Amino acid sequence: MSTLPWITTSVNVNMPCLIYGTAWKKADTADLVEQALLAGFRGIDTACQPKHYDEALVGVALQRVIHQGIPRDHLYLQTKFTSLSGQDPARVPYDKSAPLHEQVAQSFARSLHNLQTDYVDGLILHSPFDTHAKTLQAWRAMESIQQTGGARQLGISNCYELPVLQALCKEAQVKPAIVQNRFYKDTGYDVALRHWCTAQGIIYQSFWSLTANPHILNSKLLQGLAAQYHKTAAQLFFRYLHQLGIVPLTGTRSPQHMQDDLGMFDFELATDDFEKLGVMLKPAQFRM
Repeated sequence: MSTLPWITTSVNVNMPCLIYGTAWKKADTADLVEQALLAGFRGIDTACQPKHYDEALVGVALQRVIHQGIPRDHLYLQTKFTSLSGQDPARVPYDKSAPLHEQVAQSFARSLHNLQTDYVDGLILHSPFDTHAKTLQAWRAMESIQQTGGARQLGISNCYELPVLQALCKEAQVKPAIVQNRFYKDTGYDVALRHWCTAQGIIYQSFWSLTANPHILNSKLLQGLAAQYHKTAAQLFFRYLHQLGIVPLTGTRSPQHMQDDLGMFDFELATDDFEKLGVMLKPAQFRM
């Protein structure tokens, strides 16, 4: 089995370089998370958003693997606060009439109950609000959670406008350690935002890395390199992202693909091949 490397974030939290995503797993969530952790994953991404996640079943899986000998402190666990606009109106996991800071606190308390833990390694704002004032208000509530030990670090997701991120960082008392975004060409692969994150010591996590990029995975160059390295196209692409400094999420349901994804750490792209991929992926829009 591949050895999963870890990195240390700007606030001294250890994070695995590949994370298992739990969205849209529904009733299969517990079995899939358990399977991923037993295969070698050590990072889990979830959210207190019943519309797309069954967070309580993530907690079930965590208890299963803890009883099988994987300690909680050997795992990296991150969850999210999702605003009302991202919730199913029939299944909001907090009092939707409460002030925003109380919604954040209630959502986090629900997450701890769901996950059967007394802390998380990362708490992420699922997306910015429509105004900076609201985003900062939610962030202040998250800072209170971090400062009292409930979350070891904070982050923001679905943040594609660099000025929005810069405004948050300027006023935040606890700076974001993570930005988690969909990785696709419609945003130019976040090149400017990623460059700024690197300069600030913020870890960039990518989701939809495979689903949104079939044109890359099916390209002759990537297919040829996959054959050359005796790896799959997905492994080549994940490896490329890793060497760019990105932490990808994968949500595969396939046991073989779980092993394949972890296998991206068994090899390294040669400089020439890394540069070839960079040329194919339009470096002015994609690479830093």
